Amino acid sequence: MSAAIEMAPGVFRFPTMGDYINTIAFVEDDGSVTLVDCGVKKAPPKIVAGLKAIGKVPGDVQRIVLTHAHNDHAGGAAEMVRRSGLDGVEVHADDAEFTQAGKSAPFDQSMITGRVFNRIPYGGFEPVPVTVQLMDGDVIDVAGGLSVHHTPGHSPGHISLRHETTNLLITGDAIWNMRSRMSWPVSTFCTSHTLNQKSAHVLGELDYDIVAFTHGPHINSGAREAVRGFLKRKDAW
Repeated sequence: MSAAIEMAPGVFRFPTMGDYINTIAFVEDDGSVTLVDCGVKKAPPKIVAGLKAIGKVPGDVQRIVLTHAHNDHAGGAAEMVRRSGLDGVEVHADDAEFTQAGKSAPFDQSMITGRVFNRIPYGGFEPVPVTVQLMDGDVIDVAGGLSVHHTPGHSPGHISLRHETTNLLITGDAIWNMRSRMSWPVSTFCTSHTLNQKSAHVLGELDYDIVAFTHGPHINSGAREAVRGFLKRKDAW
């Protein structure tokens, strides 16, 4: 599998555990890079390989954005902050506390497995400083604009992102696409699986041509229709 897969001009997907976990990279006109999510603790070498494949090095990374505070998204963030020389990451305000503590957002209390995981040390990662606390409706100054859409449920501060220049959507963990089949994230690891399903309807209302998933391959043909079809089948839109 290629270390870097171009999804749109200047937008790349770095598979850090096959297609199962991805980091997204945006390249600016000035050559600098923004990363979205940093995979698990062992992901940084794969991220560096992805950067190398597009002619970049960690020092070119000017910003790291996390969709949420779980160890398969924030696990490699502290190391990438060090390698890039940044002061920290950007994350939604409702997940900032978890990110800085190196603790995954709480799991669903309505489920037995969620209550069990909440009582044991699980899902932690190296604490990461937060330099910017994002809010719904923010537009991050990334390669022409990256709009923030708060889609809570998988975690309190989970966000999805839409790149305005390429009309590309990043779902984060609101929707997975494992083995090229869309699904909800594993319910146990949501703060509220019900809220995740409810808030994901926002993704059916946005306009985009390409959809990228942190878990699974991207879709570059009929992307919006595919997402809307999934939400309709799941009675979420």
